[in-house]
Amino acid sequence: MKRRAFLSGALSATTATLFARRAFAQDAGDATHAMHGMTGMPAMSGGMMQGPGPLAPADALPAGAPLAALRTLVNQSREPGQFRATLIAQLAARALLPGKPQTVFWQYDALDAGAAAANDGPVIGPLIDVREGDTVEVTFVNRLPQPSTIHWHGLPVPPDQDGNPSKPVAPGEQRVYRFKLPPGSAGTYWYHPHPHMLSSEQVFRGLAGPFVVRAADDPLAVWPERHLFVSDLKLAADGTIPANGMMDWMNGREGQYVLVNGAHRPHIEVVRDERWRVWNGCNARYLQLAFDDGRAFAQVGTDGGLLGAPRDGIASLLLAPGERAELIVRVGQGASRASLIAAQYDRHKMAMTPGSLPAGPSLILANVGFAPASATQSALPARLREIGPLVSSDPLTVPKKSVVFSEAMDMKAMHAPGASTQAMPRGMQFMVNGAVFNPARVTLASRRGEVEHWTIANGTDMDHPFHLHGTQFQVLARERGGVRKEEQLLAWRDTVNVRPGETVHIATVQHEAGDRMFHCHILEHEDLGMMGMLRVT
Repeated sequence: MKRRAFLSGALSATTATLFARRAFAQDAGDATHAMHGMTGMPAMSGGMMQGPGPLAPADALPAGAPLAALRTLVNQSREPGQFRATLIAQLAARALLPGKPQTVFWQYDALDAGAAAANDGPVIGPLIDVREGDTVEVTFVNRLPQPSTIHWHGLPVPPDQDGNPSKPVAPGEQRVYRFKLPPGSAGTYWYHPHPHMLSSEQVFRGLAGPFVVRAADDPLAVWPERHLFVSDLKLAADGTIPANGMMDWMNGREGQYVLVNGAHRPHIEVVRDERWRVWNGCNARYLQLAFDDGRAFAQVGTDGGLLGAPRDGIASLLLAPGERAELIVRVGQGASRASLIAAQYDRHKMAMTPGSLPAGPSLILANVGFAPASATQSALPARLREIGPLVSSDPLTVPKKSVVFSEAMDMKAMHAPGASTQAMPRGMQFMVNGAVFNPARVTLASRRGEVEHWTIANGTDMDHPFHLHGTQFQVLARERGGVRKEEQLLAWRDTVNVRPGETVHIATVQHEAGDRMFHCHILEHEDLGMMGMLRVT
């Protein structure tokens, strides 16, 4: 159903799930009263965040500082092949706007960070840097005013260790996540919360961090490596992080500041060819990566690790929310400067009237200085690793699954007096296979070890990124307007963008029994119901 469709009657499925969020939010209100000494915390009303006020000017945050290195989560284990650490989700105050109270973020910190360290360095959670074959054990301590989980986005972890919304960690509680990283899992991943109907808020308040798995035979190990974790921040004029408004829920939240490693328009100096790992950790912002002078770069990796061979001579690369990429960025023949930008991309954002909003302008992510090339540059290998197509042992009987994204808007309810001040919006439904997410309902069923072909069809008027938990997949083809185009890039992914009216064909396999989520990775849409459960037996 298209966005211009009107709903008749109550949105009963959505309404039923709101009771859980209100209960969580009441807990949040009680916990917040205990934090009365911390300034900058948004006011509570009946346990819910109040609506957003005027936003801070686009030039209010300073820009131009050197790109900060990400914090690294220290391994507390001395045993070979073991990574053990404690990760705390807690509130941290930062001075952002002169003359205003400190801004309170929610962020991941190490056990030994201390109060001073928690308020210093990038807001982005610490980098977890491990190797294939390692056993990872992370104790998660929840000091937030809401239930939370840690979802290990893209990693092949057991279902009961993947931070699914069915297993929330209550405020003041903790749990241990434990998993072993199998051979072939090297890649660029990340971690973030996944509690039902609370994921978007926890991420836009700062909860997200990078996760890198390294291979022993990495052909690019000698290249200097740089990490760029992109997020965005919506900041009110009084220094607070406001709650979502109606348009945030409808289109997904985009802040007025795009940050790289937690900083606004940082400066990068490239003195030799570098390997960049880039994360799109935004709730809803699409990143059409490019340099403003048109210079080319090479893509060497996707969500699930290295490509089979480099894709050189690329001038732009689209990263949907949740996607990652590995790039090779080269110095020039002479000293030069350019800006890394998120070029204009039209994802057909909704308006409160029929039609779509115009695409936003290009935005500068970072300013980059390039040194002249030297004779010591490393040659980019012609082959990076072997990737074979994912095929079934019996191609004639490959199980098939169908996922359809749809949405419906009750404009009367959305325009009703006071609708824009509600913590959760009225009149919106974002659905998978005709229904909003219900934790008690299994959407699809699969058998472990069985290769399947899925079709993901976007029946809406806007882009939606599809994400599947617990495994990687290969895109086989894209179909739009009756024209099917076979995918030329053989790569491992866990997130893929699906354009309006498009159907994406993928091949995938789940290796462990249990329940897995699949959903739109515009986090507001996930919270509003565009998610399904896959039961693997």
